[in-house]
Amino acid sequence: MARVSDEELRRLAAELGDKLRARSWMLATAESCTGGWVGQLLTALPGSSQWYERGFITYANAAKTEMLGVPAETIDEYGAVSEETAGAMAAGALAHSHAQAALAISGIAGPGGGTPQKPVGLVCYGWALADGTVMSSTCRLDGDREEIRSRAVAAALRGLIELIG
Repeated sequence: MARVSDEELRRLAAELGDKLRARSWMLATAESCTGGWVGQLLTALPGSSQWYERGFITYANAAKTEMLGVPAETIDEYGAVSEETAGAMAAGALAHSHAQAALAISGIAGPGGGTPQKPVGLVCYGWALADGTVMSSTCRLDGDREEIRSRAVAAALRGLIELIG
């Protein structure tokens, strides 16, 4: 499969921005395997300062703990790439910002780093809202590093669009 097109990513970012702006909400992001791609995509949109508050790039486990408050025990027990960690990342992004919505992505983009239990292409997402809602999801994406990362960005945006409604 091919990478998600820039046009589709921009469309999703704009749709999310419209939903956040309509609610006067701010967004915080917490990214690991995507390395700030969501934040870059969102801030490329004119007017995004009305609804995008901040982003955390927490590639290392220590960064997830120090910047987002993800309990080290969560990472030790479930791994950095887990729904538990992704949910905690999203909740932590909310707690360490002034946002009303947050999304998080943690995964194994490859080409190395996978295991039989957690193969390359495994991506976990977390979404959190100020009302206490925290949701998480996992999927397995095929493709090379770029394809996996672009699909992870798109899936994280779609998930928050759906959650906000």
